[in-house]
Amino acid sequence: MKRINALTIAGTDPSGGAGIQADLKTFSALGAYGASVITALVAQNTHGVQSVCRVEPDFVAAQLASVLSDVRIDSVKIGMLSESDIVQVVADRLQSAAIPWVVLDTVMLAKSGDPLLSPQAVDTLRQQLLPQVSLITPNLPEAAALLECAMACNEDEMCSQGRKLLELGCQAVLIKGGHLSDDESPDWLFTREYEQRFTAPRIATQNTHGTGCTLSAALAALRPRHTNWLTTIQAAKQWLQGALEQADSLKVGSGHGPVHHFYRWW
Repeated sequence: MKRINALTIAGTDPSGGAGIQADLKTFSALGAYGASVITALVAQNTHGVQSVCRVEPDFVAAQLASVLSDVRIDSVKIGMLSESDIVQVVADRLQSAAIPWVVLDTVMLAKSGDPLLSPQAVDTLRQQLLPQVSLITPNLPEAAALLECAMACNEDEMCSQGRKLLELGCQAVLIKGGHLSDDESPDWLFTREYEQRFTAPRIATQNTHGTGCTLSAALAALRPRHTNWLTTIQAAKQWLQGALEQADSLKVGSGHGPVHHFYRWW
């Protein structure tokens, strides 16, 4: 098996279900070595976000320089960036790093609804970072925020927004339909060559904390081992489905608990 070094650039979650902690668990579960750069210290648990302390942009840059000057990085997952100047630092560093695969989880809101990206940072992300990434993974509220429009209410509107997101300059878009009310949870992949629908049955669990972080990290961990995004997404979603199915076997917190990243071993 090819050894993959994956880097996550994101905020923390002391309860362990999302952010840097979820990303590193995901990398390990899928056979990738995980490195990390922290952009924000987040006080959160299974009930929501209580406080955010951003890391100074110069120190984010220093962390990136330390890792990238020493470790071969095969893929990157980007999560919470918090502020415009941090978005700019990451965009500038990626421009010179020549990393093959960059997955951007457009983190704007926590599952509880708490904001995780300032309004000023959205425009910087749209203009400076999107053109450099291989794949973005917005849910419906995030897609609407990026496009400055109303949230999609059905699958047709979702697909229309996915195509518009592709026009912003990224190489591919995986728009997630979990906010729709259908029995299935449809996701759509849009590239300049093809479009593909993915579905999975909804799992009856409240333990979905960190699902978006986990999926994007899985895509970053798996992409170097696959020939295209289609097979990468299929493998990532199959693994995540199992993590959701086994989530209730964990007893973490009294709110929206985490998915079970290590269900294949525990």
